[in-house]
Amino acid sequence: MSVVTEGAELAVFRYGPEPVAGVPTLLLVHGYPDDHRLYLPLIQELAETCHIIAYDTRNAGSSSVTDKPGSFALQVLVDDLYAVLAATHAPPVHLVGHDWGSIQAWAAVQDPRAAGRISHFTSVSGPDLQHFSWWIRGRLRHPRGWAQLLGQLLRSSYIAVFQIPLLPEALWRLFLTGSYERATGREVGNNPIRGLALYRENFQSSRQPPRRVLVPVHVIVPVKDPFVSPNLIDGLSDWVPRLRVTKVKAGHWWPATHAADFAKILRVPV
Repeated sequence: MSVVTEGAELAVFRYGPEPVAGVPTLLLVHGYPDDHRLYLPLIQELAETCHIIAYDTRNAGSSSVTDKPGSFALQVLVDDLYAVLAATHAPPVHLVGHDWGSIQAWAAVQDPRAAGRISHFTSVSGPDLQHFSWWIRGRLRHPRGWAQLLGQLLRSSYIAVFQIPLLPEALWRLFLTGSYERATGREVGNNPIRGLALYRENFQSSRQPPRRVLVPVHVIVPVKDPFVSPNLIDGLSDWVPRLRVTKVKAGHWWPATHAADFAKILRVPV
């Protein structure tokens, strides 16, 4: 099915049994440069017992923007997420996000609309951007945190490259798309170029503190992630009182490479 939102048409996919009593509903939100197909191994593991909703975020996969060039601001992405929930008439969902899908989901669970719509949240390899900004400022103030800060800045250096006009587009076309597809076994087509706007529109420094999250949150930390430092979980419990953290010996794309392990975790709510 497709869902029309402000400036976009989203491709939405549903799997598994109907969401009746006793059948949990999961909403899966993918990251960059993927689309919902990142989760197909996980969906295969869970579809017999769970009702699953997945969608291609705006201008990824089979989704598109209807207003060119379109907005990719975080609040717009959150509005898309709630539009999918409304269109699918979903009961309260277990929200699952990876990479940029997790970044969007962190903002979604801090939104007033989360009450009664989101029952649990599982985050993988995608920090809340306000927490990320707060974490950086905290490390800057204390010399003992400078090594951690330097490590994360090195991991995030690609973000600066993505701000340069035309260069990242050329790199993806000439080199990176083929390398990525061979390494992951997933086709991403033009997703990498279509999704660069995520980085170009959402990394202004924010001094607003994160808002308190009322739903249970499970943060999965792949300790071999080359992009997200395990240290970014520091301080989360200050504003996420019902927090659980699990560290896994894997890399950034753990949801796809270890789908069976992820399914076991998701079958047990936070």
